[in-house]
Amino acid sequence: MGRCNVGGPGLTKGLMSNVILPLQYAKMEPRTSELLGRLSESATIAMSRKARELKAAGRDIISLSLGEPDFDTPDAVKAAGIQAIEDNHTHYPPVPGFADVREAICAKLQRDNGLSYTPDQIVISTGAKHSLMNVVLSLVDAGDEVILPTPYWVSYADMVNLAGGQVVAVRTGIAQDFKMTASQLREALTERTRIVMLNSPNNPSGSVYNKAELEALAEVLREHPHAIAVSDEIYEYINFTEQHASFAGLPGMMERTVTVNGVSKGFAMTGWRIGYVAAPLWIAAACTKLQGQFTSGASGISQKATAAAMQGGPSLAQEMKAAFLQRRDLVIEGLRAIDGFEINVPKGAFYIFPDVSALFGKSHGDHTITSGQDLAMYLLEEAEVATVGGDAFGSPNCIRISYAASESQLNEAIRRISDAVGKLDS
Repeated sequence: MGRCNVGGPGLTKGLMSNVILPLQYAKMEPRTSELLGRLSESATIAMSRKARELKAAGRDIISLSLGEPDFDTPDAVKAAGIQAIEDNHTHYPPVPGFADVREAICAKLQRDNGLSYTPDQIVISTGAKHSLMNVVLSLVDAGDEVILPTPYWVSYADMVNLAGGQVVAVRTGIAQDFKMTASQLREALTERTRIVMLNSPNNPSGSVYNKAELEALAEVLREHPHAIAVSDEIYEYINFTEQHASFAGLPGMMERTVTVNGVSKGFAMTGWRIGYVAAPLWIAAACTKLQGQFTSGASGISQKATAAAMQGGPSLAQEMKAAFLQRRDLVIEGLRAIDGFEINVPKGAFYIFPDVSALFGKSHGDHTITSGQDLAMYLLEEAEVATVGGDAFGSPNCIRISYAASESQLNEAIRRISDAVGKLDS
């Protein structure tokens, strides 16, 4: 306890001079919201953080866990960002984005995808993750169902949970190249379905839906006018089939499809934080309203750089795509030589998603493998290679390996993985 004299010159001498004030207060309760409790930490970010911590502690960790191109932003795009600073595009931008940048996105969508949008149907956000969150919060009410074909990107399910929706997971596997069939979609759809989430090229599997496969899904969706397709096409330019198909381009789908894209993957612009949606006007307006209360407009400097990226288009990604294709083949060859790894041939993105269920029940030391997450942790500690367990993607039989790393790192990682798996016994 302490004594505080609060009397002043104008007060009667001694008045209140003996007032005692407490110096200790009730302890603050560290309570967060129930809403926050619906969220889990991103598994990819968590593994990347753990890998960094081990590396800082002196461990020689090869990180194949994070989905980030190991290339630099193209020079023409960087120059546009620098010019934007010189031109003082450093003030608040419009909430949905600068008109000229949205026009550049419209031109890209017409050129590359055959889709005709107007600038008021485009909303630019702080990364494609932000764009997806805007869409989910704008469309999903408590109890609404969202269909997620597995494997799905780690954040989809948490976005649905945050909105109070219900995840309806449609299980796929390596035998069907990790792609949902029309019959599976028909079985999953109900009157409560609000969103069907599509992602091609896919993270984490690298699978790519061709036009015929998407048309089969569209035929089913046409029977359910209350369901909206959200097509995440962020890996569009890292597509080894050379035939990217946009769901909105199918007959009758444009008015009920939200296309999500951005610059992070195809242009190696992860740190610029720009994504966008192309959507029916009423959905674009809803996303703009929501964004206006959360973040307002995305960085004006990044937006101007994005306009240059849109103008450059797929030509800016060719060198990077060729390197990724070469690395994919290197990793496939190496992993196929490891007992217990079942591998398909992904047609896009920069991931391999092997089924490792043949290793379940095997053990070494304190580690017993019962899931992809168990194997990922074992490889981190035993092989000093960071991967991500497939549990977080809705596919616990698998692990995700990113080949966004140098060929020398990939060769060494495969050698270490092979040695570590060889130590497992039943």
